[in-house]
Amino acid sequence: MTVTAAGHGARSGGLPWVGATIALPTPSNAAMPTPLSAEIASTTARLVVEEGLEWGPAKRRAVRELGLPARTPLPDNDQVEAAVREYIALFCADTQPQELRALRQLALVWMERMATFRPHLGGAVWRGTATRLSDIYLQLFCDDSKSAEIALIDHQVDYEPRTVTGFHGESVEALSVGSMCPELGEMIGVHLLIYDLDDLRGALRPDAKGRPPRGDITAVRRLLQENIP
Repeated sequence: MTVTAAGHGARSGGLPWVGATIALPTPSNAAMPTPLSAEIASTTARLVVEEGLEWGPAKRRAVRELGLPARTPLPDNDQVEAAVREYIALFCADTQPQELRALRQLALVWMERMATFRPHLGGAVWRGTATRLSDIYLQLFCDDSKSAEIALIDHQVDYEPRTVTGFHGESVEALSVGSMCPELGEMIGVHLLIYDLDDLRGALRPDAKGRPPRGDITAVRRLLQENIP
C-alpha cells in the first residue's frame, strides 16, 4: 500500500480535496420534490458521478449550469441520492460495482490500520454510490484528539490537516492522505475526520429511513463478504 503526501496531481487532474474545504453532504431546506428540483437533482447526479463532486458543491454548480437564481431551493439529499443511483444504473452499471468494491477494500485497509480509534466509514463509499472518482471518508472517535495524528506521524504517513464541517455542523479536524488503490491503479483521497469519543453514540443514530449513516469495521467487512451494493 503506497501512501503519499496530499498534493496536486496524485489523481488525474489533481485531487478534488486539495486546497479546498471538504464539503460533506448537508441537509437542505427543500420542500416536496418538484419538476425543477428533479432537474437540479438530475444535473447534480451527473456532476457527482462524472466529476466526483461532493453533493453540496454539485447542487450549487447544478443551479449555475441550469441558469437558475442562486437562491433557488435545492433538492434534499434523499432526492439527490435517488438521482445518483438512477444515473449509475443507466450509465455506469458495468463499471461502478467493481469500483465501489475497490474503494471499500481500500477503506477497510485504513480502518484496520486505525482500528484503535474506532473508525467508521461514511459518505458515498458507505452508501454504495461511489465511483472511482469518489474519496473515502472515515470518522475516527478518539479519547485524545491528537492521538490519530501522532499515529500517522509515528508511521511516517504524510498527511494534510484541515478543518471541515462535521455531521452536527460543528468544525472538526480532518487528516487527508493520498493512498494507492491497487485495483483501480490510482491514488484515492482518504480523509480521517477526528471526533471525540463521546460523539460516537450520536453518530450511529439511524436516518429518516432507518438506515445507519456509517458503519464500523465489522459492517464494512459484511458489505464486502456479502457483496452488498
